[in-house]
Amino acid sequence: MKKTSIFISFILALAIFAGQDAYAQGVLGKIKKAAKEGAKEAVKETVKEEIFGEEQNQGNESNLNTGESSSSSSSSSSSSSSSMSNTQGGGLTKTPPDVLENIASAETAYADDLYTDARYAVRQAVLGIEMEIGQQILDDLPESVKGLKMIPEEDKVESMSIGFSGLTIQRMYQSENQQLSVTIGNDALMLAAVNMYLSSGAYETEENQKRVTYKGHRGILEYDDSSGYTLSVPFGQSSIFVLNGINFASEDEIMSAANEFDIEKIKKDLGEQ
Repeated sequence: MKKTSIFISFILALAIFAGQDAYAQGVLGKIKKAAKEGAKEAVKETVKEEIFGEEQNQGNESNLNTGESSSSSSSSSSSSSSSMSNTQGGGLTKTPPDVLENIASAETAYADDLYTDARYAVRQAVLGIEMEIGQQILDDLPESVKGLKMIPEEDKVESMSIGFSGLTIQRMYQSENQQLSVTIGNDALMLAAVNMYLSSGAYETEENQKRVTYKGHRGILEYDDSSGYTLSVPFGQSSIFVLNGINFASEDEIMSAANEFDIEKIKKDLGEQ
C-alpha cells in the first residue's frame, strides 16, 4: 500500500506539472479504484502506460551504481610552485534519488512557477523508482553460481533515461580461476543486434555462434578464445539477458550455470509480458 501511495502521489505531481487537470483526475480515478480493489498489477500497468510510456524517448539521465564508485572529476594543471599530489579521499558515493522527497520538491517548485525545477524533480522521482526495480532484481539473483561467489562491490544498477529504457543491472561472480558476469536490461542497440541475428541465417556461416533455446526463449551462444562463452537471450518486449563465462570448459558447463538464473522472475520484476 505504501508503494501504491507513492505512485498515486507521483501521478499527481506529474499531472499538476503538465497542467492537465482533467487528465489527472481521470488517471487518478483509475488508480484509486484499482488500489481500493487491491489490484496491485492494475496500478502498475496504469502508471507505466500513462507516464512511463510517454517518457521513453526523452533525454538521458545520469548513471547510478548501487555500490561505491571512484571519483571521475578532472584535475586541473598544478601550478609551477606546487608539486603536492593528493593522498587522501575516498572518491564519491552515489545513492538513488529519494522518490517522495523529489515528488514534494516538484509540487513546491510548480507552486512557485519554477517549471524547470519541477520537471527535473519529477524525472528524479522516476529515476528513483527505476533504481528500486534494479535493486529488487539484484536481490533476487543467486548469491553463488556453480561454486562462484558474487562480488558485492561489483553490483551495478544504471539508468540512461526515463521509462525503463536503458535500465541496466549487472552482477559478477568469481572463483580462483573462473568468472561469470550477468547483465540484464533494456539495451536497444544490443537487443536489435541479437534479434537481427536470430531472424537471419547467419548461424550457418559463423563458426563461433549458434542459436540455442534457453528456458523457452530463443538466444545466441557465442565463443571467443579471449572472452570465453557469451549467452544472449532477448525476452519480453524490450529486455535482454546476457551471461558471460570465462574459463568454462564447455558449452554444457556454461548452459548449466545459466540454468541457475530465474529469467521468468526477472521478466516479472521488469514488468515485461
